Amino acid sequence: MGAFFRSEEVCLVQLYLQSGSAYNCVSELGELGLVEFRDLNPNVNTFQRKFVNEVRRCEELEKTFTYLELEIARSLSPPLAVSPPSSVPSAPQPRELMAIEEESERLARDLREVSRNRDNLRNQLTRLSQYRGVLIQTHPLTVSQVPSSSLETVALLDSRQDIRLSFVAGVVHPWKVPSFERLLWRACRGYIIVDFREMEERLELPDTGEVIQWTVFLISFWGEQIGQKVKKICDCFHTHTFLYPEGTMEREEILDRLQGRILELKTVLSQTENYLQQLVCRAVAALPQWKVSVKKCKAVQAVLNQCSPSVTDKCLIAEAWCPVRKLLLLQSALLEGSRRNGSGADSFYNRLPDTSTPPPTLFHTNSFTSGFQSIVDAYGVASYREVNPALYTIITFPFLFAVMFGDVGHGLLMTMVALWMVLRERDPKLQTSDNEIFQMMFGGRYLILLMGLFSVYTGAIYNECFSKGMSPFPSGWHLQPMFQHYNWSDDTLRGNQYLTLDPNVTGVFLGPYPFGIDPIWRLANNHLTFLNSYKMKMSVIIGVIHMTFGVCLSFFNYIHFNQLSSVFLVLIPELLFLLCLFGYLVFMVVYKWLVFGPQDSDRAPSILIHFIDMFLFVKNKDNTPLYNGQLLVQNVLMVIALASVPVLLLGKPLYLYYNHRRRARVGEERPLVTESSSINTLQGDVEGGGPGDAKELDTADVFMHQAIHTIEFCLGCISNTASYLRLWALSLAHAQLSEVLWVMVMRISLSWQGYLGSVVVVVVFSFFAALTVSILLVMEGLSAFLHALRLHWVEFQNKFYSGTGYKLHPFSFSSILNPL
Repeated sequence: MGAFFRSEEVCLVQLYLQSGSAYNCVSELGELGLVEFRDLNPNVNTFQRKFVNEVRRCEELEKTFTYLELEIARSLSPPLAVSPPSSVPSAPQPRELMAIEEESERLARDLREVSRNRDNLRNQLTRLSQYRGVLIQTHPLTVSQVPSSSLETVALLDSRQDIRLSFVAGVVHPWKVPSFERLLWRACRGYIIVDFREMEERLELPDTGEVIQWTVFLISFWGEQIGQKVKKICDCFHTHTFLYPEGTMEREEILDRLQGRILELKTVLSQTENYLQQLVCRAVAALPQWKVSVKKCKAVQAVLNQCSPSVTDKCLIAEAWCPVRKLLLLQSALLEGSRRNGSGADSFYNRLPDTSTPPPTLFHTNSFTSGFQSIVDAYGVASYREVNPALYTIITFPFLFAVMFGDVGHGLLMTMVALWMVLRERDPKLQTSDNEIFQMMFGGRYLILLMGLFSVYTGAIYNECFSKGMSPFPSGWHLQPMFQHYNWSDDTLRGNQYLTLDPNVTGVFLGPYPFGIDPIWRLANNHLTFLNSYKMKMSVIIGVIHMTFGVCLSFFNYIHFNQLSSVFLVLIPELLFLLCLFGYLVFMVVYKWLVFGPQDSDRAPSILIHFIDMFLFVKNKDNTPLYNGQLLVQNVLMVIALASVPVLLLGKPLYLYYNHRRRARVGEERPLVTESSSINTLQGDVEGGGPGDAKELDTADVFMHQAIHTIEFCLGCISNTASYLRLWALSLAHAQLSEVLWVMVMRISLSWQGYLGSVVVVVVFSFFAALTVSILLVMEGLSAFLHALRLHWVEFQNKFYSGTGYKLHPFSFSSILNPL
């Protein structure tokens, strides 16, 4: 838990990798995921680095693998995705990479050639099948198409000039038939005879692979000019035309030859398909291992490109960030890499002293804490060794959400959905879903589970379940004593729409409800007024406690970074200002709840007026005091709060200025910050001076920075406290929407009787359930989530959290092979 409260300690190391074992050493580090390498050649062009040729070689192999995957998808029906390998191979040695390159290129070459031959055979088979279909469909048309009168006309024309009947036959796509026929008729002005028939056999479209039923056409025409027009129109529509013999015997002979040719092509095509399947199976078996090996090799070569050669060129020098507690593991990985290579000299590391560059931030998370850490990281990654708000967000975020979403029924539905995702978190289908919204919900399944459980808890306090009250315990209010004390009767109940229960009458009010709100309040006409007062005060109390906790957390940052002056000059004035004003407001609310009961509730003073009078230093005679000496206490608290403002504004800048002048007088040139905190200190939080040069103190910048912080904190205490009233507003809105949905939808169906009423209840309940899920769970849940997110980012985290760091991204093969 300590590594989650504060980021893990990270140091900068310098690696000395022997040239012969550098590849194996980096490979071992990639398997373990220990360090994040720094680029020592930032100004060197990528194409001028030492191992750029090896990287290009791996990229060419990846292009080959992409082609193999496309061929696998084309050749297998249904398409088969290349699954990850059962056993993950290590980074390949140069000789192994050469074998992979040769084998993959040979396989790609064979696949390319066989695939091309298969496509040619398919095209030939399609054309021959189309030709056969044309001959079969048009054979009966050559005699019946031309009527006897037309034949006499043709014979008369033939006797006068050399004009004979000609044919153009082929196939056309069925979608083009209407426009094709219309253009033929208009262009040739009716001097042609066209007939269309559908082929019996469905054939594949060569370009797209679509299986369609082609349309056969036969065009009879006279004259060479008409024939040229017909052929041009056929070319424009991309029809497939074939040689059409005029004699019946010739057509039958061609048809017989086509039948034999088609059978031969089918036999050859079947053998080609079988051989292609064999090649594809070889590719499917080998490709997963090859892809992993080449990705690892490319990653290692990219890291080696970030290294700098030594003066003697016998080793490579690299710099990397490494967690301190894993330094021994780092050394063992370097020794293992040297041993695998059989090198006589071992690779080693040196820990570098602290630099001006702040180390990266590293938090170890699991499936439970990762969702909460993502919420914090979306605001900003924690600075190095800064207090991590995610630890407290695990409880505060679901609780604040539940305050706005409190309903037992809705909370149970949310809990069941989250519990289903938690129980099936190892399901590969859920882990690899392509739906981004579902992936976001699945990643935050534990967050949703806690939000649902907390919503059940707050819903039980509100006593609401789908807008209806629950009565697990007997009510603290009783009606019978009112009958005896005021002589009520049945006529009294019938004659009055509302009657007031007097808690001062003995036996009417026996005490508060054991848990939550008494269900009898749902029958009262001042139900909404009571809940508004309760939830508004509850929101203020929760907000002040939440903000005070955030201010207190800054204490751990100041102590860790050795900024003791900030504890007295920043933290304590902030706490005094916040608690003397708004902490006192919370005290008045709680004190009024505890002191004033039903007997003297009519004499209870107004807290709001007392709080306003506190700021004005006046006493309101019409508003009785809460306790004796209240005016004196309020004046003292107000003076303390006002006095803390100049301390907060001037204390830290004057302290830094005094230290700077004192060092200048004694001639000290002490570093601006101590060695232990040089990489952690934020601007304006330095003990010895501002950021930058220790000799110079930018006084104006320090004062301006502290002035902005003071104004932001003082005004923020007021605005942030008011911002927590959104807890009251959204809780009220959720309850009212739930009640409206019940009254306007579900309750109407319950008034129906008989069999028809059962049918109406089923139909209306389905509609009610759909509206509940879509509006109250999804939309209202998203709204409450966003408001809880804002309360954490703006009102809570800005009290102690800077969020100006950056994450440690260790060089790890697992993250490269399985990117998020």
